Amino acid sequence: MLPASTKKEDGVDLILWRHGEAKDGDGPVADADRELTARGLKHAQEMAEWLRRQKLPKVTLLSSPTRRTLQTAQTLGLPIKVKAQLGIGASVADLLGAADWPDHPGAIILVSHQPALGRLASLLLAGTEADWTIKKAGLWWFTNRVRHDETQTVLRAVQNP
Repeated sequence: MLPASTKKEDGVDLILWRHGEAKDGDGPVADADRELTARGLKHAQEMAEWLRRQKLPKVTLLSSPTRRTLQTAQTLGLPIKVKAQLGIGASVADLLGAADWPDHPGAIILVSHQPALGRLASLLLAGTEADWTIKKAGLWWFTNRVRHDETQTVLRAVQNP
C-alpha cells in the first residue's frame, strides 16, 4: 500500500458540452425545436469522437430536452437521460442539481446551453459566477478529486471543434 501522501485518488469527472450550431428560429419554429445545422452536426460528431477516445469510466449522459441538445448528445451513441432542469434558462444550481456532482460516481456529461454552462465553468474555476462563453459544440472537462485531504477542482481539458 502506498503512503497516504502518494496514494492515487480517483476523481469524479464533469464535462460541460454546449450544443452544436442550430438553425435560426425563423417562422413558426419554437426555440426548443430548433435543429442543428449541417455544420453543427459535424462539430458535434467531432466532439463525440474526441470524447470516445478519452475512454471515460461509467459515463452518464444528461441532456436538455431541446432538439439541438438531444441531437448533439445522440452523436455520442450512449443512452441519454433528458433533464428539464438543463433546458433553456437553466441556472448553475439547476445544472449541479441535475448532475449530482461531485457526489455522482464516474463521468457526468451535461449537454446544455449558454449562459448556464459558462457560468458553471466560471464558478468551478474562479469561485464566482460570471458570463463566460463556451463555444458551440465545445466542451470543458473538470475533475473533482482529493489530494492530501484537500478537495480540488481541476480543469482537465477544453476542446472545441
